[in-house]
Amino acid sequence: MASFKVNKTIAEINERIRQGKAVVLNAEEMTEAVRRMGKEKAAREIDVVTTGTFSPMCSSGLLFNIGQQDPPTLKTSKVWMNDVPAYAGLAAVDSYLGATEPTEDDPLNKVYPGRFKYGGGHVIEDLVRGKAVHLRAEAYGTDCYPRKSLDKKITLSELPYAHLLNPRNCYQNYNAAVNLTSRIIYTYMGPLKPNLRNVNFATAGRISPLFNDPLFRTIGLGTRIFLGGGTGYVLGAGTQHVAAPKRTERGLPLSPAGTLMLKGDLKGMNPRYLRGLSFLGYGCSLAVGVGIPIPILNEEIAWFTGVDDSDIQMPVKDYGHDYPNCLPRVIQHVTYEDLKSGEVEIMGKKVETVPMTSYPLSLEVANTLKAWIEKGEFLLTEPVELLPSA
Repeated sequence: MASFKVNKTIAEINERIRQGKAVVLNAEEMTEAVRRMGKEKAAREIDVVTTGTFSPMCSSGLLFNIGQQDPPTLKTSKVWMNDVPAYAGLAAVDSYLGATEPTEDDPLNKVYPGRFKYGGGHVIEDLVRGKAVHLRAEAYGTDCYPRKSLDKKITLSELPYAHLLNPRNCYQNYNAAVNLTSRIIYTYMGPLKPNLRNVNFATAGRISPLFNDPLFRTIGLGTRIFLGGGTGYVLGAGTQHVAAPKRTERGLPLSPAGTLMLKGDLKGMNPRYLRGLSFLGYGCSLAVGVGIPIPILNEEIAWFTGVDDSDIQMPVKDYGHDYPNCLPRVIQHVTYEDLKSGEVEIMGKKVETVPMTSYPLSLEVANTLKAWIEKGEFLLTEPVELLPSA
């Protein structure tokens, strides 16, 4: 049989989803499918590949409105939720709570300065779990907003508006962190032991979203995604998004590159996929579950989604000397396959590896999204604008 170029549309794939005929694989299954049948046959037979990641994503937060619930009205100038400060320099009762913002009176910080156990990410998780949080607000008072304070318990269901709004998520590749100094250091990549005794890394490898669409052929403004257990959308490139200067033959960047800005209604999310975190000696964060469907429009995209862990080259950087001094030095590159094995060779030394990303939960995200699509509960969207890749 003569070969031909595959050229599908998202509209055609959505119709197959509606009819219950779409063939959907998670990214792990797609790697095996492309290896077994080749990119052309895979492009013909498979409609959607689902990806997933569950990892700390510090650049996350909650945009919320507390409503004018009790007269008289107020315009907040300072807002706290469970003693975590939120930014209130918005209209009247709008605020933004950052995932990494710690409580002002954290008991752990009193004993160990710079160490916090509760922050914005924990508040977000508590809200999604249905817990009441302590809302406190101050205002300077105006003729139209005369009230000067508010102090009450509030739940997620009582907030008129609460959306996860994450400026920078889903890094496309990232540093593998080591420490070449003689003392332990505490970082957003976790504690790094002295003298190259561990290497910490954060990615879901071959099932990670942006490794499966490295040149952003399908992901862009308006892409519907799995976010925190509910439905979300890509708003565009995340902060610090860069077009990678060097890529492998599969289009994979050799350094941190693309990022995504994401949003979604917190009221539809699941605390299993939103977890407040506290990193010893560093601060607070939020682990976020993100899953992105990749429509298999042609052979090129099928080829990209056939990525394997051995294809992914991650840069190793010294967070003891180089990172804090903004030095560009990369010690070497290591594959995600080697990092995932539990031990990798760096500078001629066998080093224990420590994942910051949960691979089992990342795969669970991809499989949950797969189930939604197979049931016809989740349709794909055409991006309004694609993201820069080169």
